Amino acid sequence: MPSIDRRPCRLSLTWRVIALSSLLLVLLVALFAWLVHTNLTRQFETSRAEHGERQVREIRLALERSEEGLRQLASLVASGQGLGEALQAGQPALLIDSLETQWPTLQLEAGIDEILVFDIDANQQAAWGEGQLHNERPVQEWVRRVLRDEMPHSALRCASDCRQYAAVPVLVEGESAGAVILARSLADVTRQAQQVSESDVALLVVGSPADPELPEERAIPAWRGQLIALTRQEAYLPILRSAASRVSVRGLERQPLRLEHSGQTIELSAVRMDEDEDRRSVGYFLLASDITPQIKAIAHDTRVLVAVGLAGWLVAELLLLAILLSPMARLRRIASVLPTLARGGFAEARAAIPRPRRLLADEIDVLQGTTLALADQLETLEREVSARGEQLAERVEELARERDFIGSLLDTARVFIVTQDASGRIGLVNDYALTVMGSEEERLLNRLFEDVFAPGQPPAGPPLAAPHLEERPLVTADGQQHTIAWYHAPLPGSNGAAPGRISVGLDITERKAAEARLTWLAERDPLTGLYNRRYFQEAIGAALKHGMSGAMLLMDLDQFKDVNELCGHQAGDQLLRKVARVLTEELGHRGVIARLGGDEFALLLREADADLALRVAQQISQILEGTGFAVAERRHRVSASTGIALFPEHADNPIDLMASADMAMYKAKASSTQRWHLLATAQGAREELQERVYWEERVHRALEEDAFELMVQPIVRLEDRDVRHYEVLLRMRDDQGGLISPAAFIPVAERSGQIITLDRWVLRHSLRALSRLQEQGVSLAVNLSGQSLHDDGLNQYLADEIAASGADPEYLILEVTETAAVTDFSTARGVLQAIRDLGCRTALDDFGVGFSSFHYLGQLPVDYIKIDGSFIRNLTVSAESRVIVKAIADIATGFGKQAIAEFVDQESLIPILKSYGISYAQGFFLGKPTPIGDALPIPG
Repeated sequence: MPSIDRRPCRLSLTWRVIALSSLLLVLLVALFAWLVHTNLTRQFETSRAEHGERQVREIRLALERSEEGLRQLASLVASGQGLGEALQAGQPALLIDSLETQWPTLQLEAGIDEILVFDIDANQQAAWGEGQLHNERPVQEWVRRVLRDEMPHSALRCASDCRQYAAVPVLVEGESAGAVILARSLADVTRQAQQVSESDVALLVVGSPADPELPEERAIPAWRGQLIALTRQEAYLPILRSAASRVSVRGLERQPLRLEHSGQTIELSAVRMDEDEDRRSVGYFLLASDITPQIKAIAHDTRVLVAVGLAGWLVAELLLLAILLSPMARLRRIASVLPTLARGGFAEARAAIPRPRRLLADEIDVLQGTTLALADQLETLEREVSARGEQLAERVEELARERDFIGSLLDTARVFIVTQDASGRIGLVNDYALTVMGSEEERLLNRLFEDVFAPGQPPAGPPLAAPHLEERPLVTADGQQHTIAWYHAPLPGSNGAAPGRISVGLDITERKAAEARLTWLAERDPLTGLYNRRYFQEAIGAALKHGMSGAMLLMDLDQFKDVNELCGHQAGDQLLRKVARVLTEELGHRGVIARLGGDEFALLLREADADLALRVAQQISQILEGTGFAVAERRHRVSASTGIALFPEHADNPIDLMASADMAMYKAKASSTQRWHLLATAQGAREELQERVYWEERVHRALEEDAFELMVQPIVRLEDRDVRHYEVLLRMRDDQGGLISPAAFIPVAERSGQIITLDRWVLRHSLRALSRLQEQGVSLAVNLSGQSLHDDGLNQYLADEIAASGADPEYLILEVTETAAVTDFSTARGVLQAIRDLGCRTALDDFGVGFSSFHYLGQLPVDYIKIDGSFIRNLTVSAESRVIVKAIADIATGFGKQAIAEFVDQESLIPILKSYGISYAQGFFLGKPTPIGDALPIPG
């Protein structure tokens, strides 16, 4: 009887109902909360708009009241005793005596800053107080207008400060004898504006020369003005400076600005003061209101509403669950019994199902009765079938035994099985061979083996030849190309016939394609299809070897990190592929184009001078600027910084040339005028020396002061998601306590030879941590640089540190990159074997980008193979990557090594990796780098 799938339901009906109703209720709560929040926000905006209009009206009214009061005060002064007579008599001394006693009272009580007295000819006769700085006041025009119209005149002028002016005629017996002008600052108006607006107030003058008596911090350069009055300067001034960097003062007058400052939300607005039309400077009242309580109140009300809605949802779902529990339990009981019926457990089924109720019966009671009746019928049928089956089994057993043996041998094996007679003619072909060939058996029988399976190839040899193996191409009827590995062996003849031959063929087409792909990858970048760093270095070396001159252009994409962070790694990969395609189409004819890694591209121009290199760099900038890139309606601008180094002027070997181009690239990135930089010989040497000395000293000081930080990233066992294995990463602490990426100092350490000391620092501190973590079963993986492989004292140093720390070497894993291992294979093999002899384990990092053959893999004494992330990242979308990763995993298993997948950044990769037999994985999805003290609390 066929087996019945007893796997439990992933999601029962009860939970489906709960899930769907929950989704509906949650959506309703979210919609209601959104509507309420939107309504509150709209009401708040309306209230703020009305408040702003009210503030403007109050300030205008305060200005008008102040103007009216000043005009009345001027009229009182003009009507003073003896003033008119002194003006008519033309006696300035009498004029001064008439007002001298009033001036202190006007200055102190009424806040008058200046009094001017003019005769009937508009000539100034007396003055008290100080005039405005930088203010060309048209007082003569005011006086003539007042004398002509015999009406008061008011004006508002802003220069070093803002003052209101009132000019009134001096009348004697109904005739004008002169005029009096009073001036007063807007200090009282500013205080009234603060009181009526309930906001901080500032008085801003725009377009006037700076007042040397005002503090320097009162200047607002962005608005070309200065603050002549300001409430709560320490709190208000930074807010105004921040606003000035965002909006113009005219824009602030049209629309209030809201900004965050010190955890508060401030609304800033401007009210312009009406002045004479001939003025160049303009005065504004600036109002700042703290609207933080209102904003927080809206957020609080929204959260309360959401919490109440969610509580209601939870109560409703609990009630629904209580209603469904009983009937669904009866359904589950029946569902659990049905597989028992399929297995023949009829009595067990009848015992498990209760008799249906007669009163208040429902659909489930009907189902129970039907199930019991079905159990009785199935039991009767099974007895009949069993009896007839026994009879048939006895009859066919002997024939089936022989038939199944031969059939399973020929047809279940997914290999070609062909028998030949002494002359090489085909006598038998299995079904798999017929299926692949797309032919019928009758068309192949009695034909020569070479004519069918190897046309145009030499014969496989006589039938009596010893067993041997060969590879032959095969073209099927549908035109597909296959590569078949044939194993030929003699086949004894029957009944005295001449011996023949049996040929077994294995289709190795996919393996050959994978090997070809790996060979291609040895010199190509798998993501973009461009040449990789290794091939590019060889191309430079070949050009230098043949005495050529030329240029190397190193390009680094400027916004690549932003694309990765905002849109994800897949968008970053799309950008890299698009840039590679554009560069190949536009510049592929000029030289060798390569992707060196990350977002770095390079172009090698042979027989090129500096002028040609600069023209090409300019062309690259134009090409990339014309390349659009958009992801999820977000458009990104594509640009690159290009460094240019000439050979042999700047270097006579590939490493130095690439370093020179890299330095020129960073100069281009730092430049604000152009995106390319040609390294001058003297300049390049000097700047390189300065930069190298700085970082060498920085690394040296960090080693002396232990200013490095160990980070760890978990390596997860895929079978059960257990973590007992961490990779150690290194960061440098800067003077402010921040962490510096190793990309900033590792290249300098490698060039200066400090990388060996840096490797030993990491080893020493990792062993100290390991000695206190090993009781937890935790292993640490430490990276070794390529230079450490040539460190003759590495093995002894490692042995001494293991003994001094007391750490168990079994929990220490040392990693070397595949590129470093292949560069000097014999040295790497000796160092790795010596490390293993100490009891440590070893790993080969970044595997898949440096090998041209798997032959070396079996000879390297490593325990783990870390598959390069460029293959892992594309597993879900690239069939080629899947073939390559599976091939690497199979070969690693065949050599008795465990595979680790790098750059696992999504859940969908894990089932694929597990199906390939990959044991471990690491990546940002499984765990990000964390300080070792936070990730692994160290005892003691």
